[in-house]
Amino acid sequence: MLRRQAQRESAARTYARSLPIVPVRARGLTIEGADGRRYLDCLSGAGTLALGHNHPVVLEAVRKVLDSGAPLHVLDLATPVKDAFVTELFATLPPELAADARIQFCGPAGTDAVEAALKLVRTATGRRGVLAFTGAYHGMTAGALDVSGGAEDVRVARLPYPRDYRCPFGVGGERGAELAARWTEAVLDDPKSGVPEPAGMILEPVQGEGGVIPAPDSWLRRMRDITAARSIPLIADEIQTGVGRTGAFWAVDHAGVVPDVMVLSKAIGGSLPLAVVVYRSALDAWEPGAHAGTFRGNQLAMAAGAATLAYVRENGLAERAGLLGARMIGRLQGLAAAHPCVGDVRGRGLMLGVELVDPEYGTGRPRGALAGPGATAPADAYGPGGAAPDLATPPPDPELAVEVRRQCLDRGLIVELGGRQGAVVRLLPPLTLTDEQAEAVLDRFADALAAAERALRSRPTGPSR
Repeated sequence: MLRRQAQRESAARTYARSLPIVPVRARGLTIEGADGRRYLDCLSGAGTLALGHNHPVVLEAVRKVLDSGAPLHVLDLATPVKDAFVTELFATLPPELAADARIQFCGPAGTDAVEAALKLVRTATGRRGVLAFTGAYHGMTAGALDVSGGAEDVRVARLPYPRDYRCPFGVGGERGAELAARWTEAVLDDPKSGVPEPAGMILEPVQGEGGVIPAPDSWLRRMRDITAARSIPLIADEIQTGVGRTGAFWAVDHAGVVPDVMVLSKAIGGSLPLAVVVYRSALDAWEPGAHAGTFRGNQLAMAAGAATLAYVRENGLAERAGLLGARMIGRLQGLAAAHPCVGDVRGRGLMLGVELVDPEYGTGRPRGALAGPGATAPADAYGPGGAAPDLATPPPDPELAVEVRRQCLDRGLIVELGGRQGAVVRLLPPLTLTDEQAEAVLDRFADALAAAERALRSRPTGPSR
């Protein structure tokens, strides 16, 4: 099957390249491959599986619809299943938004919700430009890519996203967040900044693909104040952070922020394709048919999603994710103290990231210099002079990250990579993770990290970058 997949599927496939397994059964945290091997899945469908694989409440909800004889494909018609889903979703939203909200069912993917949100605020405001942030990721369709980091759309103004590690202002912490906020204010209020009055601002409360970077609560509140004062709709991308992932039901809840628009997908479908935009009624400027999609009435996804939302809410899984995630970060920080290749450990709830760096940076030795006695770097290994500058923050090490991912898979642990250079190992376990499972995940990761370090040390000497 793997050979046929490589022969027949697009070169754009990604996960299949780094995870050469053929899943045949799954339950909770565990996936079983066709070869009989079992894996602990800390990818969770890129954050889609809030309850893990095949949770009983999800299966029961799907079976109930199938056994009822209800239609599965209904476009945007009203159904009891849709009504139950919307009611449950609104019960979880920030109360101020839920009291005055409208919901738009989009195509099946999160990127469709982003497209709809951008189109919505442009329609409502009559403006074209959008404010977005460095390091962002909002999807793979054209408009979503435009507001993701690295895009070059002239209608998108790129603003600094605050981060402690590799802070763009060199200070980090609250000071770095304050400088980022001031930069945003200056750009918006300077008539010569080249940034026209925007239709909206889109942000992730925690940047996921960008490297698991949580936004400071104070900065999120400043973005809310800045946009509200200038009548700029604030769009919160909660596609990956939502449904308890970060330790609150929605990541904006940590800061007490109520956005004008929320884009939701992944976990809200209970493992099935579903995407929606929720927004204040004042923005509801759509004409009938202005934004539509054939598969926006997925009854099975709505049933699975309603069951998932209710289970997370009723069982306090968001709070549980916050407590367990904090303990896991503590243990990962212990690894950082013992392994120079761990540059930073960060995250919120069960959305965790470990940034790997070149442990030889600043020593004058290139990657692999520990392979044998007397090994030295070529004169130009780190530029003129042959020695790396003694900087506090070493560069990211994507080569090591790839090796850690491989060693994790060898030990039955599925993880993925993210970050600017793909050097952040990301852990997205289901919210149903037990204490014992968390320890097993961390044990396997620690073992894989040590093995990856040994593997790279044994490679031939030579400059790594």
